[in-house]
Amino acid sequence: MFTLHSMLSRQTGVTLIELIISMVVISISVVGIFSVMNLTVKHSADPLTENQAVAIAESYMEEILLQNYSCSGTTQTVRANFNCVDDYNNLVNTGVQNQLGAAISGLSQYTVSVTVSAATTLTGSVSAKQITVSVTGPGMSNLSLVGYRAQY
Repeated sequence: MFTLHSMLSRQTGVTLIELIISMVVISISVVGIFSVMNLTVKHSADPLTENQAVAIAESYMEEILLQNYSCSGTTQTVRANFNCVDDYNNLVNTGVQNQLGAAISGLSQYTVSVTVSAATTLTGSVSAKQITVSVTGPGMSNLSLVGYRAQY
């Protein structure tokens, strides 16, 4: 006859099936954790790329807004000689460049394009041109920054 003591003394370990099931459960949870970590690490640089694109667009926009509203004479073709907002129309830089046209190291994967619209009349008979600076970079969609240069 079996007693409670004899039944307890015989169950002092795990069976092979219990061991295999626990290994399967642990391996599934480890795979889940590693796939989440992989996804997180893979996209960890995205905010840096987007912030860099915003800084590039702001830099170009500031440069353009500091120029004269209208050109006196002919339109310039070399960025170092740009002297009015209209000179920047249809500017495309593959790789970010400074105002003198020199490439900025580390930013060669970005493309900057600028469009300047024809003058429109705003409230109060103020004439203004819309400036759009678009930046594309590695692994990101197009980022556009829009500003207005008014004639005052």
